[in-house]
Amino acid sequence: MTDSAGNLYGTSVQGGIFGGGTVFQVSPSGVHTVLYDFTGGADGGEPYKGVTLDAQGNLYGTAVTGGGGSCEGGCGVVFKLTNTGGTWTQTVVHTFTGGSDGSGPGSPVAIDKHGNIWGTTPTGGANGVGVVYQLTPDGTGGWKAHVIHAFTGGNDGSGGSASRFLIDASGNLYNVCTVGGAYGFGIVYELSPNQGKWKFTTLYAFKDQPDGASPYGGVISDAAGNLYGTTYYAGVYDLGTVYKLTHNNGKWTESVLYSFKGGLDGASPISSLVADASGNLYGTTSDGGAASCVCGVIFKVSRAATGKWTETVPYRFLGTPNPGFAYNGMVRNSDGNLYGATVHGGSGNDGAIYKFTP
Repeated sequence: MTDSAGNLYGTSVQGGIFGGGTVFQVSPSGVHTVLYDFTGGADGGEPYKGVTLDAQGNLYGTAVTGGGGSCEGGCGVVFKLTNTGGTWTQTVVHTFTGGSDGSGPGSPVAIDKHGNIWGTTPTGGANGVGVVYQLTPDGTGGWKAHVIHAFTGGNDGSGGSASRFLIDASGNLYNVCTVGGAYGFGIVYELSPNQGKWKFTTLYAFKDQPDGASPYGGVISDAAGNLYGTTYYAGVYDLGTVYKLTHNNGKWTESVLYSFKGGLDGASPISSLVADASGNLYGTTSDGGAASCVCGVIFKVSRAATGKWTETVPYRFLGTPNPGFAYNGMVRNSDGNLYGATVHGGSGNDGAIYKFTP
């Protein structure tokens, strides 16, 4: 996540003073500052999926353990970091119980124009396979939790995903489930407001080869409302895909834009895509790439004038002392550069933050 000044914000799952992970900031000049150290107790622990910035400059995120509830080690929390005069203060917005409200929130949160927080859990809920939750400000500084959808594990998918919701101008929400659906290989779904309630619609159910399977990364949209994403498995070579969902006359049609081949081409993307101003799509893979490391690539998918999509690999991760294994994709800053983090590599092999200039 980036702010208007060019600062980058993220989380580390481990480390920090207490070993429960951190929230950090990296300035445009490369200065790294720890904003908060998790204790693993009531404040949460193991913040896997970064933070989300609101209009006031506050940061929101999730931690999969800590808090309270019926789960061993805690059922996780949603947290907020507030900057007052250069000092960051953490508060817990919601503590998951492991019951109907879900547990282990492993996805980043999204914030709508009303200040509501949206996310998913992979477990808990009425059917034990996760929920979509909404947290709304109660007007007194507190928050109210609402379960918008409890996954059944059937045609509606199971466990949500580890991805942030896409929210469109009408307030509709889009995301994926990695498993479940009509064929068992995951879905893309929409939640739309309907007279004070929320309607859950499966937009597409993945079918496995030569189609995609297991979409870990979420979706992004273009100006026409089409959706783009990646799958970890399947495609022609069973090494993952980049796909497009086209919206036309109320119906959604899926097409595979590219099937990864492995080797130097990369394989098995688990992150969301990011688009540049020209509509080119960029992402990272979790496997393949340079033979010396096999720790992933940065790929680019572009549409030619003929309408055909082609893939190129502008960078292959090399591992220590360079970055390696960029599982979480990239973000685009106002300068047009792309930024990301790796779970390994860097001088100590504990991960690195990198900048990629297209």
